Amino acid sequence: MANVLYINSSVRNSGSLSRQLSAEFIAKWKAANPADTIVERDLAANPVPHLTEQMMGAFFTPAEARNADQAYTVKTSDTLVAEVQAADVIVIGAPMYNFSVSSTLKAWIDHIARAGVTFKYTETGPVGQLTGKKVYVFTATGGVYSEGPGAAYDHLSTYLRAVLGFLGLTDITFVQAEGVALGEQAVADTLAKSRQSIDQLVAA
Repeated sequence: MANVLYINSSVRNSGSLSRQLSAEFIAKWKAANPADTIVERDLAANPVPHLTEQMMGAFFTPAEARNADQAYTVKTSDTLVAEVQAADVIVIGAPMYNFSVSSTLKAWIDHIARAGVTFKYTETGPVGQLTGKKVYVFTATGGVYSEGPGAAYDHLSTYLRAVLGFLGLTDITFVQAEGVALGEQAVADTLAKSRQSIDQLVAA
């Protein structure tokens, strides 16, 4: 039995291919693994706050030394971190907005990337603390950015691979729905390819 954390970051409820494909993956995963626990966090419906000076101060104050205001300030971050720590599998729906992740997903990352908690600095360099987990990322992009001239503009998959890897989440599989702004046939083709990938991943 595994704990699955399902993160959605598209601001759209309808018409979002990253949301649609990640939901299809979750549905098929649940059918194949009925005993697994699914924890869902919709960052569009319930966005997490962006970092503030007060939050940063509380993060770097030892837990036993925090006052009541600081303890309250870190409560959301602590909850998000605990969800990631408890997860065996993490599923992220991540559309490309202006060549990168949505601001809601960036805010979530800012809350879970905490020195001394999800990574630590050592004499030999930083060490991620979120090891031993599998990550699936479902992306949707209007153009093609996995290869060709568009690859230089991909700050979505490259950023996620870098920042999640920094935290110890190095086992990452991307399912990319590309070229969704290039017409109906392009959408149909990329959906078929993505769904084939979903079937293969669930069966693996």
